Amino acid sequence: MVAFNDFLLLLDGYLSGSWWFPAFLIGTGIFFTAYLGFPQFRFFAHGWRIVTGKYAKEDAEGETTPFEALTTAMSGAVGTGNIGGVALAIWIGGPAAIFWMWITAIFGMTTKFVEVTMAHKYRTTLSDGSISGGPMYYIEKSFNKRWAGVLFAALMMICAIGSGNMPQINNIASVLDSTFSIPKLMTGLVLGVMLWMIIAGGIKRIAKIASKLVPIMAVIYFGGALVVVAENYQNIIPSFHSIFSQVFSGSAAAGGFLGASFAMSLKLGVARGLYSNEAGQGSSPIAHASAKAEHSVEQGMVSILEPFIDTIVVCSVTALVILSSGAWTQKYDNTFERSSMAIFAGSYAER
Repeated sequence: MVAFNDFLLLLDGYLSGSWWFPAFLIGTGIFFTAYLGFPQFRFFAHGWRIVTGKYAKEDAEGETTPFEALTTAMSGAVGTGNIGGVALAIWIGGPAAIFWMWITAIFGMTTKFVEVTMAHKYRTTLSDGSISGGPMYYIEKSFNKRWAGVLFAALMMICAIGSGNMPQINNIASVLDSTFSIPKLMTGLVLGVMLWMIIAGGIKRIAKIASKLVPIMAVIYFGGALVVVAENYQNIIPSFHSIFSQVFSGSAAAGGFLGASFAMSLKLGVARGLYSNEAGQGSSPIAHASAKAEHSVEQGMVSILEPFIDTIVVCSVTALVILSSGAWTQKYDNTFERSSMAIFAGSYAER
């Protein structure tokens, strides 16, 4: 178990701890943005019209509506990354990290547009009449690389268990245990049974539940966040000023915050932005592939809204709560896991 944990830490160091992986993902978004002529801006309004049902076609092949597919994908994207991820980005990278999260979301909208369009185009109707799709299918059909599709599917299952479930259930169980003294095991068992009841019904049941819960979740979260922001309304403009004024200069140390360079703000902003909206991860296309759409590109337009809502809207609200309340400059006693720390040999000084 220790050896496996060391392997995960080593892998994490090569991925999130290095420059090449975030640069590769954001670079992909920049390439497609230039190649396709900025689709995230040209198709943004049309995506809203599609998701509201203006062009709904009940006879189109599929199992879910565009709105249900969108909320299903967002039910997995909106979560820990929008709360803890934003807090971590600010704590390590400073307020300027939020600016780079926005930039990541803008280019991530195009990445999402491409991967969802491809997934919808190359989806497959199974023997029982259900529809299945995702990167594993278009990797096999479009690129004729079946082995790569199988590898992606296997890695996606591991990712779904890891970043898709473990951080969320750990946070929920920890909060309920510390606040209401509910045993963590009990929380895990109850949520596990509820999850099984939902996924046992297939994509249709998942989409139906997600289309009801995600809007409710959004209203509750925004309501609570707006209360905090309203109480600190005088700090709203200074909060935005701290984000933009330190984009290229870095952040000075304040309270419990140790300060961050431009490079650290850029790195954390991009990394947390990618974790938040999951652009390029390949999970969202699986949900969007089941949508009823006459043309695959239409569902791709709907997916453009995902990074916008997830990162530009939700993460910005979280950032305003943290910055306007001044919580990011306060000192707290914390215990950090090894995977959350960077260990340097010898002495280290950042000027």
